[in-house]
Amino acid sequence: MNWLFALIYVLSAPFLGGLIAGIDLKITARMQGRQGPPIVQPFYDVIKLLHKEVSVVNRAEMFLVVMFLLFMIATGVIFFSGGDLLLVIFALTLASIFLLTASYSTNSPYSNLGADRELLAMMAYEPMVLFTAMGFYMASKTFSVSGICASSLPAIVYLPGIFVGFVFILAFKFRKSPFDLSASHHAHQELVSGLNTEFSGPTLAIVEITHWYENVMLLGLVYLFFAWNSSVSPFLGLAACLLVYFLEILMDNSFARVRWKWALKTVWILTATVGFLNLVILSLIL
Repeated sequence: MNWLFALIYVLSAPFLGGLIAGIDLKITARMQGRQGPPIVQPFYDVIKLLHKEVSVVNRAEMFLVVMFLLFMIATGVIFFSGGDLLLVIFALTLASIFLLTASYSTNSPYSNLGADRELLAMMAYEPMVLFTAMGFYMASKTFSVSGICASSLPAIVYLPGIFVGFVFILAFKFRKSPFDLSASHHAHQELVSGLNTEFSGPTLAIVEITHWYENVMLLGLVYLFFAWNSSVSPFLGLAACLLVYFLEILMDNSFARVRWKWALKTVWILTATVGFLNLVILSLIL
């Protein structure tokens, strides 16, 4: 049954991720007083990119971008098949490193600047990601995703601080303001497309599809905080995913991008307080 969930992820995540991206665009437009594009606009954009001529700066670029896609799919397969959460975290990080290396390989000033900021972003959020994995282990005594889902109580009961910290760093992972340091999706910012500047045509389409896979995977981690052995779990988990993503959109449209020093300092302080403090309290009560 667990492998069925993994297969569903592989087949449906691009469609679900694209739909989420379209809803994001629509809500963002309404928040800004605009009509906005149709919800299926991200699919139109990707199809248009796939029909363009393949143009890459070097042979390594396409290889690294494809590896980014494959490792992101592998990350989701491990997670949705009920595998080891620590392995999921490591695979997710490795996938990001492939994208980072692909951007560096282009030798473009904008791409290199975006890659530098992506590296800084990873330095900011990775400690909180590791704390999240540690928190799940301390709360359920296992790194197994299926074991966590079979717990008698949802992890959120034991990990409220970890949850707050994880939701905070999702702004980095979703590339939302105020922490869209490396690949701004707002045209007025000086980064242009930052990390993605030199990607075009099918290469950029692969990057976009991979982000759709990644977003579904990250929302799966949000769901995991509310997963336990109860029939109420799916409804509560899905409601939490919808609320968290809406909060990310709201934050994206309420704050301008911050400087990287402020981002590092803020996330590390939050990680050291709500994240680490939650783990300390958990070690004392369990």
